[in-house]
Amino acid sequence: MTQKIEISSRTIIFTILFILALRAIWLIRELLFALFLAFIFMSALKPIVNKIEARGVNRSLSAVVVFLLTLLVIIFMLGTILPPILSESILFIKNLPFLLVETFPFLSEYLSLESAVQFLPNITENFFRVASGVFSNFIFVISVLFFTFYFLLEKNFLESFIKKFLKKEQAQKIISITQKIELRMGAWMRGELILMTIIGVFTYIALNILGIKFALSLAFIAGLLEIIPIIGPIIAAIPAFLVASSDSFFLGGIVIILYIIIQQLENNLIVPFVMNKAVGIHPITILIALSIGGRLGGLLGAVLAVPVALFIETIVTQLLSRNVSPTSKVD
Repeated sequence: MTQKIEISSRTIIFTILFILALRAIWLIRELLFALFLAFIFMSALKPIVNKIEARGVNRSLSAVVVFLLTLLVIIFMLGTILPPILSESILFIKNLPFLLVETFPFLSEYLSLESAVQFLPNITENFFRVASGVFSNFIFVISVLFFTFYFLLEKNFLESFIKKFLKKEQAQKIISITQKIELRMGAWMRGELILMTIIGVFTYIALNILGIKFALSLAFIAGLLEIIPIIGPIIAAIPAFLVASSDSFFLGGIVIILYIIIQQLENNLIVPFVMNKAVGIHPITILIALSIGGRLGGLLGAVLAVPVALFIETIVTQLLSRNVSPTSKVD
C-alpha cells in the first residue's frame, strides 16, 4: 500500500519564496558584491575615523579627510609604481618562453619559440584588455566608493538599520555579531595591506642584491599574492625560480631558499605582530575556503575566500555561543 505524502500549502509557499529569494540575490549579486567590498574597506578605515573624531573633530570632516587621503594614496601608487611594473611585466611575459627553454632545455623539443613569440603578444594584449575592462567598470567602482564613504560617515548605520526591524534583545545579539565581524574584517584588511607591502619590499631588496632580472615585477607578484594565504607565496616563488634558474640552477636554489626564509620570518615574526591574533582562522578552514572560492569565483574567489570565511565563521561561532556579549565598542 503506497503511503500518501501531503505537502502543506505553507511549505509550498515557503519553497517558492525561498527560490524567488535566491533568484533575487543572483540578480543583484553585483550590488551585494559592492556592498561587501565597501564593508571590508569601511572596517579597515573606521577605527582611524573614530580616533580622529575622538580628538574633537566633526564626524563628517573626519570621514572626508580619511577617505580623500586614502584615495590620494591609491592614485599616487597607481601613477608612480604601476607603470614601471606593467612595462616590466610585459617584458617578462614576452621572455617567458626563452626563460623556460634556458632553464629546461628539453622543452625546446616541445615548445616552438617562433609560435610562442607570436602568441604571447596576444596573451599580453588580451590580459590588459580584460584588466582595463574590469577597472573601467565605472559604475561598480563608484558604487563601492560611495558605499564605503557613506558607511564611514554614518557611524551607527548598521545598528540603526537592525533596530528598525528587530526586537531589542534580538537586535542586540545581531549588532554584537556585526561588530565582531567588523573588527575581524578591519584587522584582516589592515594586516594584509601591511603584509603585502613588507613582503614586496623585502623581496625586491633581496632579489636586487642577488642580481635577479625582473626584480620589480617578481616582488610585486610576491606582495600581491600575499592576499591568498598558503598557496599565494608558493605560486609567487615559481616565476622567481624560473628567472633565476635561467642563469644557473644554483641561483634558482638560492632564490627558493630566500623565499622560504622570507615566509618563515613572516609567519613567525611579522604575522603575529601585524595581525595581533585578531583574525585567527584555522589553516584547514583557510584551505577549504580557498578551494571553494577558487572553484566558484576563480582568482577573485580565492582572494575573497578569507574575508568570506571570516564572515561566516564569526556568525556561526556567535550563534552557537551561549553568551553573545552585548554591544561591544568598536575602536
